[in-house]
Amino acid sequence: MDLGIAGRTAIVCASSRGLGRACATELARAGARVAINGRDADLLSRVRDEIAAETGAEVVAVPGDMSTEEGRAALLAAFPAVDILVNNNGGPPPRDFRAIGHDEMIAGLEANMIAPALMIRAVLDGMVERRFGRIVNITSGSVKAPLTGLELSSGARAGLTAFVAGIARAVAHANVTINHLLPGAFDTDRIAALVENQSRQSGRDPAEVRAQREQGIPARRFGAPAEFGAACAFLCSAQAGYITGQSLLIDGGGVPGHHVSWR
Repeated sequence: MDLGIAGRTAIVCASSRGLGRACATELARAGARVAINGRDADLLSRVRDEIAAETGAEVVAVPGDMSTEEGRAALLAAFPAVDILVNNNGGPPPRDFRAIGHDEMIAGLEANMIAPALMIRAVLDGMVERRFGRIVNITSGSVKAPLTGLELSSGARAGLTAFVAGIARAVAHANVTINHLLPGAFDTDRIAALVENQSRQSGRDPAEVRAQREQGIPARRFGAPAEFGAACAFLCSAQAGYITGQSLLIDGGGVPGHHVSWR
């Protein structure tokens, strides 16, 4: 399918690895000019070259932390006008809520609610004026099924979802959409680290730990990042203009039903 976004400009935050990279790759494959972002400049440069080689698209590397004002300004300067924005950022690690101090709460809100909202505010009016805009926020399956230990992450991401709900409907007439992708368990570096950590703590073989986790998912496997990237690219397509204010859960059937613990 031709997604109708060839030549469009796209910013994908936190896209040097994992699901962010998968989204950037699929947007580039669809012909968009993509600005990728991450805090490790050397890694980001390599990823830029790899995505460009794979897709033939123009890919711009913008190192920095999108949680900071400087990082957001650098990203927004990548293109004169932004047609597509994919908000993504790492979440706070699992922790008992009693151990989360005030400063840590503010940092979690900054990273997973406030920074994405500020990025949206920066690009929205231009999208409305040009009568095209696609905004996708990568949140988490924990927005629909909160997990013990991830209260700060779940709360901040749910806050972003609620924050933009009315905004999405206010700009829909201008062919500007705002949607959310809620990932479950995907085969990324984060999953590998979780499996390794659980293996170390339990003394079990990593393959056994991984298999047990996969058996807890109705699809009986982890998701492939490319699947997630393809869903993101479709929500950013010309054909998706009638989809807005939605939260698409991509988790292999984990919610509702038996949910995988990420502790």
